[in-house]
Amino acid sequence: MITFKEAFQKVLDHPLDLGIEIVSLIDSLNRILAEDIFADRDFPPFDRATKDGIAIQYSTLVNDGHTFAIEGEAAAGGVQQVLNDKNNCLEVMTGAVVPEHCDTVVMYEHITIDGGKVTINEKVTKGQNIHYQGSDEKVGTLLLSKGKKISPAEIGVMATVGKAIVKVMGNPKICTIATGNELVAVNETPEPHQIRKSNMLTIESALLNSKIEASSLHLLDDKKEIERELKKALIENDVLLLSGGVSKGKFDFIPEVMESLGVEKVFHRVLQRPGKPFWFGIHPELKTVIFSFPGNPVSTFANYHLYFLPWLQTSWQLPLDNSYIKLSRGIKITRPLTRFIQVSTEVKEGMFWATPVVENGSGDLTSLAKADGFICLEPRTEEYEVGEVIPFIKTR
Repeated sequence: MITFKEAFQKVLDHPLDLGIEIVSLIDSLNRILAEDIFADRDFPPFDRATKDGIAIQYSTLVNDGHTFAIEGEAAAGGVQQVLNDKNNCLEVMTGAVVPEHCDTVVMYEHITIDGGKVTINEKVTKGQNIHYQGSDEKVGTLLLSKGKKISPAEIGVMATVGKAIVKVMGNPKICTIATGNELVAVNETPEPHQIRKSNMLTIESALLNSKIEASSLHLLDDKKEIERELKKALIENDVLLLSGGVSKGKFDFIPEVMESLGVEKVFHRVLQRPGKPFWFGIHPELKTVIFSFPGNPVSTFANYHLYFLPWLQTSWQLPLDNSYIKLSRGIKITRPLTRFIQVSTEVKEGMFWATPVVENGSGDLTSLAKADGFICLEPRTEEYEVGEVIPFIKTR
């Protein structure tokens, strides 16, 4: 049995080259950007009025009683208008190009219009209410860097520079596999000795956060069926995510079947709780990577976040997320297991604090809905104290 740190590093030592995909802009949401995005012109591309009102030449504003005749109007989306007489003004709408010979915009709320004449009622500052060309970004500026997760904000930036087609990091083809005779479909009424399939639906929904749609299998505790279906799944997928069948039970066939199918075991069993029976391997020829998690719900969920997501980030050549949080109460951890404890979080005095969630072991599925993540506590002699800063694995 190996330590968590050893297991974690061994997983990261087996990334896949997932390549690059080309998708439409809207389909790039929640994907990982695989190219740098540059400004194709100045931002904004022209001197832009930021208020509805009038555009004037500031030098003509000699006193508070000065009035301006209205020459015309400048609307958003129209070509630049020209102020022919500097003693006059042009009405201007938000988003319009500031007219030529104008350098100041006064909002309607600060003027009075009577008979085509405008009187300004408030103090005016030269250049007010104008968003100047290139004041946000200059043409050629790097706006978004490769490796950034694409949110609606990035969609807006790329739309502005005309990126209708986007290069994103490739997604692995994944099959989620649940094992066990005790499992029935969600829409079935289980017998007293059965439970509904929840583990892999939980994982499949977690994968959707990374815009990954996975196929799924349910394998009964039949060695021949498991071998037949896994052989096919290994060929058709980049990654297998399994739940169950890796402990020491009489019907836990996964390690044995994997060996018979030519999968190289990297490790089996880790000094951690939950998730100690975790099995990890790779097929040397097919290059398929196998994460075989214990069947208890909390164990499967924890190991997905502890191992698979960092592996995915490494395969995308991204830096790993390192988050920390303060502990709200003292905890004693005995050797030799690394403990991953579910916690809820709250903000106090500008800091995030973690409070352990009351749970009933790794089979307590309902506890997952109460937690915001896991804290990582390495075994040590001293108690972890209140206020100590510790690693935090976010799950929400």
